[in-house]
Parts: sequence; structure tokens; C-alpha cells
Amino acid sequence: MHCLGLMSGTSADGVDAVLAHFDGAAQRPQWSLLRHHHHPYPPELQQQVVAAGQGAPMPAALWLELAEAITEEQAEAAWACDPDGKAELIGCHGQTIWHRPPAQGARGASWQMLQAPLLAHRLQRPVVHDFRAADLALGGQGAPLVPRADAALLGSTQGWRALLNLGGIANLTLIPPCSGSDRHATVLGWDCGPANSLIDLGMRHFTNGAQLFDKGGAMAAQGRADEGWIQRWLQEEYFQLAPPKSTGRECFGQDNLNRRLHQLGGASAADAIATLTAFSAAVVAQDLMQLRQRCGIAPIELIIAGGGSQNPVLIDELRRRCRGVHLDESSSLGVPSEAREALVFALLAWWHKREHPGNAPSVTGACRESVLGVRVNPA
Repeated sequence: MHCLGLMSGTSADGVDAVLAHFDGAAQRPQWSLLRHHHHPYPPELQQQVVAAGQGAPMPAALWLELAEAITEEQAEAAWACDPDGKAELIGCHGQTIWHRPPAQGARGASWQMLQAPLLAHRLQRPVVHDFRAADLALGGQGAPLVPRADAALLGSTQGWRALLNLGGIANLTLIPPCSGSDRHATVLGWDCGPANSLIDLGMRHFTNGAQLFDKGGAMAAQGRADEGWIQRWLQEEYFQLAPPKSTGRECFGQDNLNRRLHQLGGASAADAIATLTAFSAAVVAQDLMQLRQRCGIAPIELIIAGGGSQNPVLIDELRRRCRGVHLDESSSLGVPSEAREALVFALLAWWHKREHPGNAPSVTGACRESVLGVRVNPA
């Protein structure tokens, strides 16, 4: 079955679309990635999404217009990736506006903005969306949703395999080995903290909006990281929490950046960006260290995907801090780094069709497995 996956992440840089074919057993499907396309958001829309994701107040009319604009961009991405209309089913994550994990006994909630009936009408094919809702209703975090799909798509190796997505937020998947005492263990995963979110906002701040991200790590390469503040930041509450845990721009957004820049005490632009970049790597390294201390799990490889994989300074920091683990890109496993999450949502749509559970309670903390997503047919 041909499925199209649409993913627009925390960085709000646009929509990644993947056309894929799935067949065979749901738990370990045979799959092929036929096409990948990145569709950038117009700058004004990106700014609106980023502002909305940080709690900016807007009149109801603008919320409605934002939902329509996001949906139209999703449709454009779908047509660009699948101009012949081969996909029989669309899996669309929508644009996360706000994410509220469960806390102190209160149920979590998450808002992925999309007008799914409009998208189904525009594409004249059924759309599966709202993938987080069922897991949240079952007491889970609703995120991350990629770990179970990662395990199905990429499989296992001789030791624990870690996959790291470097989007706006960094999240980890841990896949058990194919042999040995841990071969029957469950897949693990969680949101580590900021990957590109603070770096991107910092670049906007220091360049007055002229640069939206640190292309090639050029700014960070000119600076020197403040290791003292990095070590202090690593002691903050979120980074000390044990999984399950999830987060987003509502925690690591403009206010969070402003506080860190104030703490850096007038550091130069290059030093501030270098510090934020090293901090993103240090968060991941600390999580892997805590995993080893807590569970005795030490992955033998760290497979990297997402926009941050194109930042050589960030990758060098990960290589320096995550000692004892081999770093590689997801393309080595047949998945281009920027296509991975869109491929996951194509698979989640196919799993919805097959009535196969998409969440992993070991990751999200939900009380049980569940089929994910809501299907909307064309009007």
C-alpha cells in the first residue's frame, strides 16, 4: 500500500513529505521510500507558528487563518511529493502549537493544528491525523511517537541501537539488541530537551531576523562555549527527570532563551551560539549517561537524523561528549535524515489502516497500547 507521510516539526521550517510503500507483517513491515520532498513554510507563516508555539495571544480570526494556512501548506507539500496521486492514505502530524505533558496526576494534552477535512478534500484521499490523542487519553505523554515505528522500520543490531532526532527538540529512541539477555526488552524513548530551538531563536536575536538558523554551524564555530553555565543548566529540573518525559517550544522558547542569554552576561553572539550548541549536545550526553547508571544500558551506536544533523559543530560536540558510542547518520540505514519523521507518520497511517497499535507504553507511560489517529474521508 502506498502511503504519504507529512511532518512539520518544532522548528516550524516547513513540511517534510514522504511517499512510501508498505507490505507484509505490521510488526516488521517490508517498506520502500519512493520519494521525499521538503516544502518550506513562507517566512511570515513560520514566524506566526513560532509565536503561537510560545504562547503569543491572537484573536480568534487569526487562529482560524493560521489553521487554514498550515493546512494549505500541507496540501502543497503532498502534491509536490506525490504529483501522480499514488498514495492511497495520508498520515499527517499537523503543526504542534502547544504540548502539555501529564503532571501531578493531571492528564496531558497536545494541540496539533490542522483542518483535516479540508486536507482530505484538497487531496481527495483519506487523511489520518491527531495521532497523539489516544495515548494522552490513556494517561501517556502523547510523545514521542517515533520509537515504536523506528524499531519496526530500522530493526535491531548486536547491541542497543540509539536513534537521535535533532529537530527543534532532541528525542531519543533505544532499540533492544537482536540477541543476548536484552533481546526481549521493550523499546525506549523520550524527549531530551532543546536541539535547534534555542540555537535558531538565538540566531534570530543576534542577526535581527536576517538568519533563522546557524547554517553549517558557522556562528558556533567562531565562538567558545561557556562550560560552566552548561553544567549549571544540566542540573535544571527537566534534565533530571527520568522518562517518560516530553517537552516542546512552550518550555524551550523565547523566554527560556532570554533567561540563558542574561545568565551568559553579555557574551558575544558567537560565544552565545557556541554555548547553546554545546548545551544541546550535553543534554543528550547526560541522558545517555543517566540511562547507563539507571538501567545499565549503553548503546553501541547513535544514529542521527533531523535538521541538526547538518550542523557539523553540533555533531562534533555530540561525538566529543557521547564517548564510547559510534555516531552515524540515518542515511546509512536507508532513511535520509530529514525524511525519517515523515516516514514514521506514513507508517502510523498504515498501522491505523491495519488496526495495529502505534504507541509504546514503555515510552509514553500510557496504561496500554492503542491504535493511533483519527481518519477523515474526503467530503
